[in-house]
Amino acid sequence: MYMYDVELSKNISKEHEEYLKKVRQINMSIRMTQIIILIAFFGLWEIAGDLKWVDPFILSQPSRMVSTFIQLLSTGNLLYHIYVTMYETIAGFLLGTVIGTAIAVILWWSDYICRVLDPYLVVLNSLPKTALGPIFIVWMGNGQAAIITMALAISLIVTIISVLNGFKEVDDDEIKLLKTFGASRFQILQKVVLPSSIPTIISALKINIGLSWVGVITGEFLVSKAGLGFLIVYGGQIFKLDMVMTGVLILSILAAFMYIGVSYLEKYFLRWKIS
Repeated sequence: MYMYDVELSKNISKEHEEYLKKVRQINMSIRMTQIIILIAFFGLWEIAGDLKWVDPFILSQPSRMVSTFIQLLSTGNLLYHIYVTMYETIAGFLLGTVIGTAIAVILWWSDYICRVLDPYLVVLNSLPKTALGPIFIVWMGNGQAAIITMALAISLIVTIISVLNGFKEVDDDEIKLLKTFGASRFQILQKVVLPSSIPTIISALKINIGLSWVGVITGEFLVSKAGLGFLIVYGGQIFKLDMVMTGVLILSILAAFMYIGVSYLEKYFLRWKIS
């Protein structure tokens, strides 16, 4: 890959090099603007609390959240809560992606099964999964299994529908060409359908990040004895809203890191596909 990039860079014209330089400058400008907006947001939030434009007890302040974060970190409980929530989220995220993609492959493989299950997928997709939380608790018990099942239930149907639609949008001419050369169904899946659907699968991964977090936090609200969702509920019950806002901020940061990880995965697969 490195040698490929070196050879490619030698063949780049000055015009194209200037274009790439301009693209990098625009990307850098976007990043700097995003950082400035973030700093301005937290700065305005801090000032609004100091000047009593908003009630710091209800909405907290960045300085109060930092203080609460340090306090929670010093007790040693915060890292454990983060670990529990991350474990449940990653487990639900991976299960939803793998099982959903596998079911999408089965539905693509058999048009008959796909047509039979299509109305059920539509109904399940419109069903509010959070309403099933108490049922999962009864089925799976009062523990992490119920929380992971909640995350799986929320992300699974969306993954199936998204990936299956990506499979169906693959160029029919490419599939017909392989059939002409006697390719089997598995070979068509391996050589054309899956590689062509990488952008769709990556998009499903990005969607699953948010859905998995929603499922896990909802589950922790209902049943957990540890995790960031439990920390948020506990903070609300004892009226420590600084703890609530700190938990929400930590959730946002962790979700952002997961999204960045998937974005890097997307860049890797796109470069691999091009090369």
